[in-house]
Amino acid sequence: MALHLSHQIGTLCGTPVVSETAAAAGGDQSSAAAVSTAALRKPQTTGAPNLRCRIQRASGQGELDSVSPPMSPCRSPALAATRPDLSVACQALVADVDPATADEKVVREYLGGGGEGGAVKGKGVPVYVMLPLDTVRPGGGLNRRKAMNASLMALKSAGVEGVMVDVWWGLVERERPGEYEWGGYDDLMEMARRIGLKVQAVMSFHQCGGNVGDSCTIPLPQWVLEEMDKDPDLAYTDQWGRRNYEYVSLGCDKLPVLKGRTPIQCYADFMRAFRDHFRHLLGSTIVEIQVGMGPAGELRYPSYPELDGTWKFPGIGAFQCYDKYMLSGLKAAALEAGKPEWGHGGPTDAGGYNNWPEDTTFFRHDGGWNGPYGEFFLSWYSQMLLEHGERILSSATSVFDSTGVKISVKVAGIHWHYGTRSHAPELTAGYYNTRFHDGYLPIARMLGRHGAVFNFTCVEMRDGEQPGEACCRPEGLVKQVAAAAKEAGVALAGENALPRYDEMAHEQIVNTATAEEGGQEKMAAFTYLRMGPELFQPDNWRQFVAFVKKMAEGREGVGPCRELVEREAERSVHATRPLVQEAAVALMSG
Repeated sequence: MALHLSHQIGTLCGTPVVSETAAAAGGDQSSAAAVSTAALRKPQTTGAPNLRCRIQRASGQGELDSVSPPMSPCRSPALAATRPDLSVACQALVADVDPATADEKVVREYLGGGGEGGAVKGKGVPVYVMLPLDTVRPGGGLNRRKAMNASLMALKSAGVEGVMVDVWWGLVERERPGEYEWGGYDDLMEMARRIGLKVQAVMSFHQCGGNVGDSCTIPLPQWVLEEMDKDPDLAYTDQWGRRNYEYVSLGCDKLPVLKGRTPIQCYADFMRAFRDHFRHLLGSTIVEIQVGMGPAGELRYPSYPELDGTWKFPGIGAFQCYDKYMLSGLKAAALEAGKPEWGHGGPTDAGGYNNWPEDTTFFRHDGGWNGPYGEFFLSWYSQMLLEHGERILSSATSVFDSTGVKISVKVAGIHWHYGTRSHAPELTAGYYNTRFHDGYLPIARMLGRHGAVFNFTCVEMRDGEQPGEACCRPEGLVKQVAAAAKEAGVALAGENALPRYDEMAHEQIVNTATAEEGGQEKMAAFTYLRMGPELFQPDNWRQFVAFVKKMAEGREGVGPCRELVEREAERSVHATRPLVQEAAVALMSG
């Protein structure tokens, strides 16, 4: 039985889990120690599904079907290491059995120090937890429904404020334009309401599959892909003619290219349909709408795609402005600037996806990025991204006006080569941020005009954990973004970029999110990546519960009261035992 369940956990995470005998023979598989970014990004060689990516060359030389490398690793210790009193959510996540026969009244008796969930208002930072990417299955319905119920009750018992879930465009409006299927999301929202968890709903207008941590594949709606087949320039394109189908190119935002509607109209109609369907939960259960604006839901270009093995950390990426719609905009901008020769494409000396800045003429220390042409091109490229965000935010704020929900936007934490002068990976992603130019203040001001929350990643990272030769500076990057948010008067929220369960990562998050030193304000919320079997392993769960308590206590949780907070967290872990033991019995008898 243990072998079969271990295999199921491995299937869920995208990597096989060894049985007890295999673990004994093959070494430790359950280390929760901090690992470097490079190590986390190292591709697997076995056990993960392969995804296909079509590459179409601009020269018309045909299409290639390329099999991608396996997904990023997700380590899962052997199930035998899981204690019965902490096994409810871990085991339930891989088997559709009912671990939760306790009613709501009983669940609430096990609540942690957050009271009705999360931090005391005005004191700490509320914690949300990201749900699995495949929470809702194609065609409607909730994946692992009974397991999800047990897991959400366990999170509630730990004092978590709520959960974040991707509302996939490719699932809800899958078959035909204007026809929306909310079935699985109905079940989830009602479950969260009953348990007492709040929900951050992500309007996910991108493809799932091809980015770090993507464990499943959810393409864009079928009817959208049909239009992209007819007109491949609806996809972002690089200078070598590679097409990227993760997200519709912002170059055609205002053109009726999707069966008579513009992409912006499609996004607005989707959000309006969501609002009308879940109106009764907006402002109470559903408290935040995060608006997807690009690949991985982030406001950026798909400059570092992993799907077809094109990019590997810490490459600088590549500009994505070679579809005919983007080139048309560039040509017009060059003519307006009186430099028509600048309108034929991006810089030709910017290297390739896996180059480093000093490998290229454009990005090197004294390269063209800091010259007249570089300033023109980077200003245009980043402005196009800002205008894209402005258009979607205008629609979102109009749709959700007076509903009581917050609007947020996610910005990528591109920390590699941040220590160089050019900041090349940020530039290719659309953030005009160099040693001499602040690329995040314009984004913050754009969000401020719409009252949106600035959601930023890589909050868990320390400079010393990263490969030194890649000039990674995540701590400096987070500080710059926090300063930009403060100057623009917008709320800042955070996420961890990679799965981390260790105390060092938790302490970094607490210190950053709750900081009110040097004029820096604490974060409005923090969303933890991600709920899954590994989170509910005994040591990880204990660390996580303590982390939630510290976030709830704010600065007090990391000061003299730390020992008290940890004792309280241990009591909260103990309080989950009746719930998880009941689930374990249900699993064994199911």
